[in-house]
Amino acid sequence: MKIEDKDLPGLYQTADKASISEQKKYFNSIFLYLVLLIIASIFTYFADDYPYPILKIISTILFLLTLGIMIWLKFDKPDDIWYNGRAVAESVKTRSWRWMMRAEPYIDCKNIEMVRKHFVTDLKEILKQNESLIKRLGICASIAEPISEKMVQVRRMSLQERLSVYKEERIINQALWYTKKAKFNKKRANFWFWITVVLHSLAIILLLYNIMKPQLKLPIEVIAVGASSVLSWLQSKKYNELTSSYSLTAHEIMLLKSEVTQFNNESEFSDYIMNCENAFSREHTQWFARKNE
Repeated sequence: MKIEDKDLPGLYQTADKASISEQKKYFNSIFLYLVLLIIASIFTYFADDYPYPILKIISTILFLLTLGIMIWLKFDKPDDIWYNGRAVAESVKTRSWRWMMRAEPYIDCKNIEMVRKHFVTDLKEILKQNESLIKRLGICASIAEPISEKMVQVRRMSLQERLSVYKEERIINQALWYTKKAKFNKKRANFWFWITVVLHSLAIILLLYNIMKPQLKLPIEVIAVGASSVLSWLQSKKYNELTSSYSLTAHEIMLLKSEVTQFNNESEFSDYIMNCENAFSREHTQWFARKNE
């Protein structure tokens, strides 16, 4: 049985969408800020040779725009909503899988309504702890059911069937996601690293050439701004850090998959699920902590 995002609680879907939206907004703003800085430095470079002040005016406007972006990021804080949205989404997801697998704190119970109520109460508590996210969630959270029919179907399966679903749809799915992200971040890290090397090398060449030809006006400052902008972009995206973190988590997850092949009772299975979910949340918790450093 395939478990998709649409089969998880509505709170997960809306928190996930809010997180992705604010993440894009944050990085698009950072990228625009850096691009405008580079363009402003280009206009400033040519302004002295231009008889009219239009280039200086344009450069000033561009610097004002970068200032506006910086102030907007400070007060709107899309990165906070991004992180809080991801925290809510991941918390709801791990709770959902515990519920489907009948793991702690949603152990097997004849009265499924009691376990259902416990789960919904936990969702309310998760949302309450992240009140800053409420204004960005929209109205969709009130439409989707907190417990889908497919979640109920999985919960009613036998222990071995649930184990099969969990390994395929949770463990392998997570391992593939982390592996894919690790490869993506490694490629991006290498790409931007070589861009930085090229810009720094070009700046050095121009500086040496300027020593021999001091009468020439060379765009050294523009290249220096470009190089520092690329470095700032690398630092904001944390490609190398994420590559190592995602790769380590992917290996850890695959080890968990092969740790146990069968269980004697529900209690052993519950412990296994708890260990797996703790491993999934560990990387996210560390990632969230790094943001607040």
